[in-house]
Amino acid sequence: MILRAMSESPIRFERILKARFVDRPNRFLVRCREPALGRIEAFLPNPGRMWELFLPGVTTYVIPEAPSPTRRTRYTAVAVERDGEPVFLHTHLTNHVARFLIEQRRIPGLEEAEVVASEVTHGHSRFDFLLRKGGREVFMEVKSCTLFGNEVGMFPDAITDRGRRHLLELADLGSKGHRHVALIVCQGPHLRWFMPDYHTDLAFSQAFLSVRDRVQIVPVSIGWNNDLSLMDDVRLLDVPWGYLRREVKDRGSYLLLLKLRRRRRVSVGRLGSIAFEKGYYIYVGSAMRNLSARIARHLRMRKRFHWHIDYLRQVADSVTPLPIRSCERLECRMGEALSSFLRPGPDGFGASDCNCPTHLFRSGETPLHSRPFHGLLQRFRMRHPT
Repeated sequence: MILRAMSESPIRFERILKARFVDRPNRFLVRCREPALGRIEAFLPNPGRMWELFLPGVTTYVIPEAPSPTRRTRYTAVAVERDGEPVFLHTHLTNHVARFLIEQRRIPGLEEAEVVASEVTHGHSRFDFLLRKGGREVFMEVKSCTLFGNEVGMFPDAITDRGRRHLLELADLGSKGHRHVALIVCQGPHLRWFMPDYHTDLAFSQAFLSVRDRVQIVPVSIGWNNDLSLMDDVRLLDVPWGYLRREVKDRGSYLLLLKLRRRRRVSVGRLGSIAFEKGYYIYVGSAMRNLSARIARHLRMRKRFHWHIDYLRQVADSVTPLPIRSCERLECRMGEALSSFLRPGPDGFGASDCNCPTHLFRSGETPLHSRPFHGLLQRFRMRHPT
């Protein structure tokens, strides 16, 4: 990889190839198809889930790398296109971007800060930067956010105990009138708000709320041009603290994604014997108390059967839970939304206590590769905090 710092942009790549995403066999590897080169493999320097970004055929920005005995691939994936604009993925270079923005005095609230050092160890902790701000030394951690929609950026997109620990460490180092900094760089230009992803990582989100008065939380929105030069605008995002205090609770609704590799006939309680074709099934449920415990119960194989979904879960080859935490019960509204693009399951399945036709839906392909499905998640997870 060849980079050089520029006055107008923190990063320049000498050559960028645009390829079509094929699949992602593991967290750090993507396979793509490039018009001249055919099928190529690229290192992905980002362990996040990014399900909503890596959809089949999406344009992926890859750069060639010099041959090295320590590298498995000749390419690195640095960005992926969403709605015609690149989303920067290279987490290892986010600190490079953060340093550039601070030195250019482009981050609201950190205009007077100066970078003293990077990768700084203090006690048992290591922080991304040591700054000098207002005559005092300030530690700063940087996080890259690629999950956004409906003008809302959210972090993390997967559980991060390390991220939670960083927030608590910054809070412990602070004192009255002296707060250290958590800079969250959201890789999308059209955002207004930032929220922790309390649907995915409740513990991180609770820590985020608890350190509000002891850590300076600075979420900013940036954008990238098609040549991966940085856009001019850097926007400070609002954090809706009142909304978060209400919503960051262990309650709400959930989706269970179940996969059947072959056709199965299952006896489902009073519904009787039902034939389930191979494919993917989405179950909609809710738990307005102890949502995490409800989901954990669904994931267990050994339990006393109580709900319709217990019978289907027992024969499923894989199960993926997707919580949607909310003070409102949303399961029937989500079921109605799913029915607009998925086939309904058996009548009455999971809907004994409501008027919905069913709470189970079927898809021939994984919903995680479906734009309408991610649109639904965005609609219910990234609600405007008003």
